Amino acid sequence: MRVKPDPAPAPPPAGHGSGRSVTTDARRTQIVAAAIETVAELGYGRASFAQIAKRARLSSVRLISYHFQDKEDLFQALVDTVQEAARTFMQPRIHARTGPAAQLAAYIEANLEFLAEHPVEVRALVDVLANARREDGAPLVSTAGFDTPVALLVQHLRAGQLSGDFRPFDAGAMATAIRASIDAAASRLSTGDDFDARSYGRELVTLFALATRNEEAK
Repeated sequence: MRVKPDPAPAPPPAGHGSGRSVTTDARRTQIVAAAIETVAELGYGRASFAQIAKRARLSSVRLISYHFQDKEDLFQALVDTVQEAARTFMQPRIHARTGPAAQLAAYIEANLEFLAEHPVEVRALVDVLANARREDGAPLVSTAGFDTPVALLVQHLRAGQLSGDFRPFDAGAMATAIRASIDAAASRLSTGDDFDARSYGRELVTLFALATRNEEAK
């Protein structure tokens, strides 16, 4: 199955082939973790270098500037870190299943499990993607370079239709509905809404199993 988790996977972790020392990578990781906590608590608009340095217990904001070129570089690292964590968490769960229906269920379950177990990271990611903008209004950070989750879902759904596991339907519309349902949970968690993500995930699995299954294949 080629469906990748949401958020999309990030490039290799910092330090792979970069020539940076282990100590430097450890400091960058510390700063990114502090940035995640700061955005999750205060929001992107109030996540200043001073606030991040305070949470990272740095002696000066200059240490952030030493490890990151600018705000864009830091918040791109934040997005990449959360995306990589999602990929690492989700892909083994998806690939452990066999068959289009079982893998689709695993995809949905893994998404909701990640959201449930990483609420701080989810709040930070959603806030940065929604609010981090340049002066011209363009997004400050990027997830370019990877297939979109919807496109990958479309491929998986069409493959399931070709194998006879899924009924005929508009794969694009179905993929959009699946992603929108998952993203709705992320939005609720990002606002601090108290709801059971795992229970919601189980309902989504049932909903889309009924929506996609091919009754004639039984």
